[in-house]
Amino acid sequence: MGSGSSKPQGSPYVFAADSPVSFSPSVVDSLQNSPETDSTRQRNLDLQIQQRVTAELERIREEEAKRLAQYTSTLTPTSDDSSDSSSPSSSDSPSIKDKISSALTPSSSQNKDRSNDSVSKEVAELRSKLERRKNLDKTDVAVEKAKEGLVQCLRLNDRRPLDCWEQVETFKAEVAKLEAKFVDRALR
Repeated sequence: MGSGSSKPQGSPYVFAADSPVSFSPSVVDSLQNSPETDSTRQRNLDLQIQQRVTAELERIREEEAKRLAQYTSTLTPTSDDSSDSSSPSSSDSPSIKDKISSALTPSSSQNKDRSNDSVSKEVAELRSKLERRKNLDKTDVAVEKAKEGLVQCLRLNDRRPLDCWEQVETFKAEVAKLEAKFVDRALR
């Protein structure tokens, strides 16, 4: 009992082609002698796809930059108009074109200048922020007291947990207060 399988053994499906399938000896030799494994082929394919995507993104960015330049040139006043107006000169503040183009086009020099030290410094800053957030979320003293009371009651009345209904209600009330504080803090 149990030594045999409950499902009947079926024969595996074999595909029978109408015409014989044959490969040339050169194809078979090239496949057998190829030093590439499936993983290296996949890695090479992934790299090619990534290069194509990167090239396409660069092309799209260039097109968008051209469109942006075209739109800003039509929207910004000419130099004759700007000299008559009382607007601040371009040396005092960046123009609309500069603001928009800097926001839309990523600075490649900014990404290239990032060294290991700067990245590790940024990671350390993020970790310290995370630690500060954890410190802010320490539990309230009243909640801890209610929790300890409930745990103590449940340990004393392990066969009769319904006798701890007062401690459960106290704990629920303290947690509700804590939730209300959290919601108030989150909505601010």
